[in-house]
Amino acid sequence: MNKISKKIKVIAFDADDTLWVNETYFRDAEHQFAKLLSKYETENKIDQELFKAEIKNLEHYGYGVKGFILSMVECALEISNYQVKQKTIEAILNIGKEMLDKPIDLLDGVEEVLKVLQGKYKLIVATKGDLLDQERKLEKSNLLKYFHHIEVMSDKKEKDYQKLINHLDIHPSELLMIGNSLKSDVLPLIEIGASAIHVPFHTTWVHEEVSQEVASKSDYYTVLNIKEVLTLF
Repeated sequence: MNKISKKIKVIAFDADDTLWVNETYFRDAEHQFAKLLSKYETENKIDQELFKAEIKNLEHYGYGVKGFILSMVECALEISNYQVKQKTIEAILNIGKEMLDKPIDLLDGVEEVLKVLQGKYKLIVATKGDLLDQERKLEKSNLLKYFHHIEVMSDKKEKDYQKLINHLDIHPSELLMIGNSLKSDVLPLIEIGASAIHVPFHTTWVHEEVSQEVASKSDYYTVLNIKEVLTLF
């Protein structure tokens, strides 16, 4: 495998499921939600309807736990034909609050990689989600000291990364992105002329999945563990 370009000046890290565990908590929450509504529908049907609600609401609430909570409430009302009890709504809100209070579980090798790369490159976080929640997680992670800049993005499409590059005042070829999502952290970067490293996480939200055909058309690096990133430099 070719080494990372010597042109790279800035390395951007995704946060959720790249620096720490995140998606696992959403899967657990979905299971709890389905149990609460089991008298109305099967778990599979509830999962499908919740996903529809989340996608529909992205333009209103964006990404993150708070939008997920609102989508659960909306889904519960619709599935129950507006018969869901107030106690159930309260339980749904508590699921969301528990998600927001989860400890930060760093993924293996993250801090080791940041220690090695800090000082050699400008390190930033480029993540999407709720601003308050992401700031809270970064604070609790004790990783803030490694990063020059934190960018909480409303989305991660080509135009969003181009704005980030303009803000950093660099050429696309000087940016390397490291993340777990091909759709959000890899493919848009390749399209604008930047570099990317894919570090798969064992659980991926369906909305972030891409077909093998699409994935195979782009030139990017893939490592199984973030520690392997260091072998590319």
